[in-house]
Amino acid sequence: MTQPIRVMIADDHDIVRRGLAVFLNGFEDLQLVGEAANGQEAIHACGALRPDVVLMDMMLPDMDGITATRAIRAQNPTVQVVILTSSNDEQLVQSALQAGAIGYMLKNISVIEMANTIRAAYGGKMVLAPEAAQLLINMAVKPRTITPTYNLTERERTILALIVQGLNNQAIADQLFVSRATVKAYVSTILSKMGVESRIDAVRLAVEQSLVNNK
Repeated sequence: MTQPIRVMIADDHDIVRRGLAVFLNGFEDLQLVGEAANGQEAIHACGALRPDVVLMDMMLPDMDGITATRAIRAQNPTVQVVILTSSNDEQLVQSALQAGAIGYMLKNISVIEMANTIRAAYGGKMVLAPEAAQLLINMAVKPRTITPTYNLTERERTILALIVQGLNNQAIADQLFVSRATVKAYVSTILSKMGVESRIDAVRLAVEQSLVNNK
């Protein structure tokens, strides 16, 4: 049997942690390995427990979830953080992604959606609540005085758009009728031009700076 996804909860409300713990126990592929009631506890626990995914509340007693996320990601790059909050604000969404969060979900999420969000985060796929995604789209269509291009060619912009849609190299290759090796080379060039080290960082930058037009 495949090892379950190790999950940690960071929330200052005991009743929320209890509820999430019960939820996690209902799935064989998800395992609760730790809890934290504040940011410092979350940072320390991540270093000690090395969970796969952290469910992070936005408002903690000693620091906000964005600050805690940034510290966790800096110290434990393999740990994925999903913001789980009641706050639906475009600045918070953007700041959370910039801090390294791979997901931003609202607390009215269903049990099945929560499980799928954790699985997606574990797999390195960004997941946003529809409301959060809409906020980013709204930000993207606002007038901007300067729109960076990073000197991307038309083909590179096309591939970047497909990356934003969540396609892997093989899927992109199939769609563009080129080899997987060709796509891999393009992706490497795109990341270099954008000054980022991962596809996730490229997606964040593309969304934040409206580099692609996704429909």
